[in-house]
Amino acid sequence: MSQFTNSLEKCSQYFKSDSKIFIHSGVSAPAHLIKLLVSKADELKNVKIYQIHTEADCEYASEKFKESFYVYNFFNGANMRKSCHNLGSHYVPIFLSEVPLLFYSKTIQLDVAIVQLSPPDAHGMCSLGPSVDISVSAVRTARTVIAQINKQMPRTFGDSQIHFSQISAYIEIDEPLPVIESHEASVEEKLIGKNIASLIEDGSTLQLGIGGIPNNVLSHLTGHQHLGIHSEMFTDGVIDLHHAGSITGKYKIKHPGKIVASFVIGSKKVYDFIHDNPEVLLLDCSYTNDTHVIAQNPKVVAINGAMEVDLTGQVCADSIGSQIYSGVGGQMDFIRGAALSKGGKPIIALSSRTKKGLSRIVAQLKPGAGVVTTRAHVHYIVTEYGIAYLYGKSLEERAFELVNIAHPDDRESLMRASWELLRR
Repeated sequence: MSQFTNSLEKCSQYFKSDSKIFIHSGVSAPAHLIKLLVSKADELKNVKIYQIHTEADCEYASEKFKESFYVYNFFNGANMRKSCHNLGSHYVPIFLSEVPLLFYSKTIQLDVAIVQLSPPDAHGMCSLGPSVDISVSAVRTARTVIAQINKQMPRTFGDSQIHFSQISAYIEIDEPLPVIESHEASVEEKLIGKNIASLIEDGSTLQLGIGGIPNNVLSHLTGHQHLGIHSEMFTDGVIDLHHAGSITGKYKIKHPGKIVASFVIGSKKVYDFIHDNPEVLLLDCSYTNDTHVIAQNPKVVAINGAMEVDLTGQVCADSIGSQIYSGVGGQMDFIRGAALSKGGKPIIALSSRTKKGLSRIVAQLKPGAGVVTTRAHVHYIVTEYGIAYLYGKSLEERAFELVNIAHPDDRESLMRASWELLRR
């Protein structure tokens, strides 16, 4: 390694006012370099930070640093919801598949990318580990790359490689990545998982996210054969299904036999699974989330969540009313890709009620709510009470289908509301 080993001072020289800085995504967020950046806040003005969800302290987004840092967030996580004084002003609504183009086209010219990498191998190649997503495009286009070299960073295959010579400065650490353990699924999540699993055929290609619903779907598929994975991300549930022999990717057109994603998040078990595993390809999300690429695989089953769905099938997934909660992400990329796949099934999954007991199937979306998936793109809506198939149905037929999968105590009021809205 070079003369700059463990040089915090050298790294900090690249943090300048009026610059554009990218922070590595997910569990790969470089916590020590982030802390260094925040420590320089008094010396910095108008630094623009670009990121998607990170599993790290994001103190830079707090009100006290508003003169130093302004965060452009393409997808908000729990840390941003906790730290940021105004998520809405920081949020950039965009399909995840298109974020890399902002960097590649120089629409956003990054000055610095701060990343976490594995140590270089015998060929001088470091790895972006579990988080390739938009991060690889940032690394390829930023004027300067600063790295946190972590001995415990998994080495992954695909687009995750960066040569050590591309790094301008770095520090070395030796610590485990953050782990996100799966929570115990609720009764509703278990029922939703079972309902979704009933739609999945042998030979399907799966896209799924994180949380109780995707993991419960996977738990019902151990008897299936020749499933494939082409997903924006995956977590621990895929490993058990793989070990059960159900995931072979035999019938995939794109990368047969490979598990394809753009990032991974979960427990140490999943990090160990992807480490030096040529069966797993982590690729630039402009490719994994490309609708044309997705649609080439057979029987794509895309499973995505929502905040609420109105009686015409409009899906709000990024906000609670006008309050930004998460982001557009890859939902529309995969919903449309699955719809165009031969035998594909685009699925929106949500519990019938919120934790506060309010219906999530509503007559009208809340004022200011963002429509992530339009009524024209929706096919399947799934709750714990069943499956509504909306494709090709009229507004009146859709309302009837959705009322039938709402919470029983909400159905009468929803039916009355549908009559008032649709019979005007």
